[in-house]
Amino acid sequence: MREKGGMNLANYLTISRMVLIPILVIVLVSPFKYRDLIGSIIFLTAALTDLFDGYIARKRGYVTRLGKILDPIADKLLISSALIPLVALGRAPSWMVVVILGREFAISGLRNVAISEGIDLSPSFLGKSKMTAQGATIFILILGEKILGPLSLLGIIGLWIVVALSLVSAFDYVIKFSKEISKLPQNG
Repeated sequence: MREKGGMNLANYLTISRMVLIPILVIVLVSPFKYRDLIGSIIFLTAALTDLFDGYIARKRGYVTRLGKILDPIADKLLISSALIPLVALGRAPSWMVVVILGREFAISGLRNVAISEGIDLSPSFLGKSKMTAQGATIFILILGEKILGPLSLLGIIGLWIVVALSLVSAFDYVIKFSKEISKLPQNG
């Protein structure tokens, strides 16, 4: 896949996700009648940009260095900006959010080290599964009990699944990184 420079549709979608993030936070922390519904629509829209930016970049050959840098940053910001207000609203236990976000940032750091060593730590099936479960869970948690009634319990069940996938996928990335780093020639 060739890299193209400059802005393209995929990068505009990533940037639009970043623009939606402060709007999402403002909506989630502001007490008004339709907060949950509007917040869920904003989150879903932002999550869909994540789905489409990667698809468009690969399909049209729009993979750029800028996109490779911005996309994971936008992902982490979106997830963090949704989960933290959900803790404040009492919809997500803080310890679970700490585990999820801790994994996000630890794996981002590991990926940066891997890149500096020339190791490819592309998203794994487990990582993609975690991201899908995370998005669905956050969407359910934002909708909340007022909209979903007893089905809102699916949000807590989803958080347990996300925590488990976060830990298992983190372990998977560490193993993959360890195997690849051991293949490199030792300096010194």
